[in-house]
Amino acid sequence: RGAKLVLADRDEPALEAAARELADAGAEVLPVPTDVTRRESVLALAERTFERFGTAHVVCNNAGVAAYGELHTAPPEEWRFVMDVNFWGVVHGVEAFVPRLVEQGDGHVVNTASMAGLVGMRVLGIYAASKFAVVGLSESLHREVADRGVGVSILCPMIVSTPINENARRLRPAAIRSQVPEGLDAPEPGAFQGGVISVDDVVPRVLRAIERNDLYILTHPEQRAILERRHRKI
Repeated sequence: RGAKLVLADRDEPALEAAARELADAGAEVLPVPTDVTRRESVLALAERTFERFGTAHVVCNNAGVAAYGELHTAPPEEWRFVMDVNFWGVVHGVEAFVPRLVEQGDGHVVNTASMAGLVGMRVLGIYAASKFAVVGLSESLHREVADRGVGVSILCPMIVSTPINENARRLRPAAIRSQVPEGLDAPEPGAFQGGVISVDDVVPRVLRAIERNDLYILTHPEQRAILERRHRKI
């Protein structure tokens, strides 16, 4: 679409590789090493973005890690790890960018939640708690900024083929790596209900939601029946 891109990641080799690939394809790219769990790091990301391009139009708060295990045996360090990335990462993105979008009266925020942010799931309780928080934050943000020219969308996918499990294991603090229950840190995709789709399947849905200013972005047709069951219970 001709957009200029700012990429943020704490994994600097992966960040640089992605930036090179996009630049080789003709995009203008600014890679910024960023740790979304640190507020000052995300504020610096926003500063670099506006210094370079003078504006931002679409902000994607997409960093996420998975955690598997039963709630009653989960160590507090696991809670902090997941919430720091999945919830506080979004908070810091909102703090850093949304005041600037409101000031310019233009922009769109896409916060990545999950189907686990709409329906609680066994052995995904910590992850679900973090994603429910993102959904609530995003719905409230939408109510606050919709009349100020800023759109908000909540991406709630089921299983997408990404390295989230691998990254969660690799980035999990050493102090809690040994405390993950055997066999629960990376279940096979088939262990959960729903098919596996590619990132390329998700992208058009996100672009359409931005263009139409949709609040919710769902990815799998099988989500409908699950959500209808939940709402009947409510």
